[in-house]
This record gives sequence, structure tokens and C-alpha cells, in this order.
Amino acid sequence: MSLHKSYALHKISSTEEFGFDPDDYSRFKFGDDLVAKDFGEQLADGFISDYLEQNFVEQQMVVISSPYSFIPTATFAMKNYFMHQLNRWLVENGGLVVQEAKVHRTITYKEDYGELSAEDRLKLIGNDSFHIDKHFLEGKTLLFLDDIRITGSHERMILKMAGEYGLDNDMHMIYFAELINKNIHPNVENALNYHQVKSVFDLDDIIKGGFFCFNTRIVKYILNADFNSFSIFIKNQTDEFINMLYNLSLGNGYHMIDAYAENLNFIKSHIKIKIIN
Repeated sequence: MSLHKSYALHKISSTEEFGFDPDDYSRFKFGDDLVAKDFGEQLADGFISDYLEQNFVEQQMVVISSPYSFIPTATFAMKNYFMHQLNRWLVENGGLVVQEAKVHRTITYKEDYGELSAEDRLKLIGNDSFHIDKHFLEGKTLLFLDDIRITGSHERMILKMAGEYGLDNDMHMIYFAELINKNIHPNVENALNYHQVKSVFDLDDIIKGGFFCFNTRIVKYILNADFNSFSIFIKNQTDEFINMLYNLSLGNGYHMIDAYAENLNFIKSHIKIKIIN
């Protein structure tokens, strides 16, 4: 009989107190790898002390970050440090070091998930389909990692995928935070996401802070910025940053989204001019 458990390090019951710094969370969502490290290590320590110390897992464990197509999500960065911290404890306690797997998703969308209601989230994500390598997972305990659980629609999609693939593995849904007060609107996620990022210019501090890693959110946010702000912002970035932004945008199919066309064409022209010069 397979096991399905859910664990969250922080339980959100109020919009006044989250148990973590909302500014840090905002920076994390926009690519601050130093915060990702802090969050990942905290989450591993919490999962170890609250669950694994009492329920040691002899089986091979596989860590699976939130689904993505080509550009990883912010959770992916947190996952790296979660694994490092968990592996240290497992080795000290005679366990097997964890493996890693990916949930592939087929659809990318422009909508900002964080501002949607529970119903709209399910409607949007319900059009997506998730895929995983079933054979690699056989006989292993699965740890599905995500940064925050608001309405559970992502979790339902993961469980739906598990049903479609006939996965009978023990599964743990592991979150940095979970909204437990159902009277709070799901758009509290957006308040957290944008707590420190109010415009594209607020990204500079994160990008040039020495600990930056790209993720889907920051790429979409830049491509969605109004053209005047975007063009000023881009001119202040390095060629390396601009080229990576363009490569990732193509890899995720953002050139197919009309709303991003003007900004992407500007990047394309900028790169061509640089090559000519």
C-alpha cells in the first residue's frame, strides 16, 4: 500500500506573519540563489527533524522539483540545497544518498499564477500535462518539492499524473510554506512573490548581487515589462545576461507568445548588432 504524505515547513495562517521574511521570499522567486540555499537547507533540516528522524526511509529516495519545460522554476534552485543537506544527514545515518528526477510539462503560459483564484488555477493548470520516467522510479520513495502550497492544484496535477502512470510509490509532497487559512485569498502568493520586486528595475540588485540564477518567473517578468522600461533595463545588462535571456526564452517557446514579441525582437536586434560590431 503506497503512502501519500504532505509536509510544509511554514504554515501560513495570517497575512501579517509568515514565519519567514517576505522580502527574502520575493528575492528567491526572482533568482537569488543565496536565499534559495537558505530555504533549501532549512526545508531539509525541518523534514529531517519532523519526519525522517522518526520514520527513517531505507528505500532509495528520489527528489523531484516542481514541473518545468526548459527553464527551471525557483524551486529548482532550492531543491539543489535541499538535496545537499539531506544527503549529509543520510550519509551520517547510513542511508542511501538521494537521486533526482524531472517532471516534464508541455504547456507554458503567460498568466501570473500567483494572482489567480483556486478555480482559475485549476482551469489553467488543468490544460497542462505532466510526464515522468515511471521505470526509473520503480521501488523508490518520491519526494515532490515545491516552494509553496496555496490551493493544492499543483498537487492534484501531480497525483493525477501518478494515477495515470500507475505509480504505487510512497510519495511525500514537501513545501517550504503552505497556506492553511482558507479565508485568505490565494493571491496572497502574489503579495509574497512581489514583496520586494515592484518593477523590472528592482531586479538589478538580485541580478548583480553575485548569487543570481535564472528561472521562469524572472524571464517572464522581464519579457512582460512595458517596452520603455524593458529597453532601459536591457541596456544596463551584460551581453552574457542578454544572450542567456534570449536563449532561455526560445527554449521555453516564449517567441510564440504575442505579448512577448516586441521585447524579444528588441533583444534579437541587440544581439545581431553586437555580432556585427
